[in-house]
Amino acid sequence: MMATGPVDLIAMLVTCVAYQNGRKLAEIPIEDISEYLERSGCFVWVAMFEPSPEELDQMAAEFGLHELAVEDARKGHQRPKIEEYGDSLFAVLHPAEMVRSAEGTDELRIGELAVFVGPNYVLTVRRRTQAGFSAVRARAEREPELLKHGSGFVFYALIDNVVDRYFPILEELETRLETAEERMFAGGSTRSRIEELYALKRTLMALKHVVTPLMEAVGKLYGGRVPQLCQGMQDYFRDVYDHLARINGTIESIREMLTTAIQVNLALIGISDNEVTKRLAAWGALITIPTLVAGIYGMNFKNMPELEWQHGYPLALGIMLAIDLVLFWRFRRAHWV
Repeated sequence: MMATGPVDLIAMLVTCVAYQNGRKLAEIPIEDISEYLERSGCFVWVAMFEPSPEELDQMAAEFGLHELAVEDARKGHQRPKIEEYGDSLFAVLHPAEMVRSAEGTDELRIGELAVFVGPNYVLTVRRRTQAGFSAVRARAEREPELLKHGSGFVFYALIDNVVDRYFPILEELETRLETAEERMFAGGSTRSRIEELYALKRTLMALKHVVTPLMEAVGKLYGGRVPQLCQGMQDYFRDVYDHLARINGTIESIREMLTTAIQVNLALIGISDNEVTKRLAAWGALITIPTLVAGIYGMNFKNMPELEWQHGYPLALGIMLAIDLVLFWRFRRAHWV
């Protein structure tokens, strides 16, 4: 954390930096923001993490943020979007990361990044994610020619970084699906395999819910009436849109494969049940024959001639055994037993 100013000022401030003509001027204290905002060709980039309502209100007063945008940033839990308020923009992005759970498994965590962009400022409010955006700042400072575009380039770089974080997550989900497919025809609990596939599907749908709205919003930044802040950056926003389209296509492809995998698992359950049913039917038939013969000769009617035979008992046993052996041989050939 960077301490700037009195303790009651922006306790959750990450950085506060002033830039001019594509170059970094200095890290500045909160109380000097107004002075730098008045300079020609200068803009201030402030990054905050989990700020309190009071801290956010202070920044709103400093930059003159629209009250509706501030309200959305304060409440959080907004869908991905980009909204225009006069000459400023307000965006909600959902950075995603895989984190290790208490059970030792990797789970998807979706954070939230509120971005306020004006002609001479960029304010980011990060929530529910530990991965920061220092790489974005380093990239911007390495490219002064692009940074001359001011806050518009920073806005693009932030969106591009968030979108780039989706690719390794998709690769992880594809690897999990391939592993699940390899185990599909192996032994093990069928219930656990289906639970694994459904968990993978939930993760995939959570990612889709953050990609699809953002794709729609970014599409408005390079075609049609482009906001003034994004003028000159249309090619870069189109590149981000192309990445989102690729991600969305991959999600749909994995989704179809997951649906097929679940159907195959259910079919395997049906096949397994049929195998069990056939085995039970075969053993039932093998037991039924001796029971039938024994039942007939156990009726003990007086006029049954076989009761007087000297070799009737061993003959009955032989018939039972012979019929069962024939049935067992047939069932064996049919792979029922």
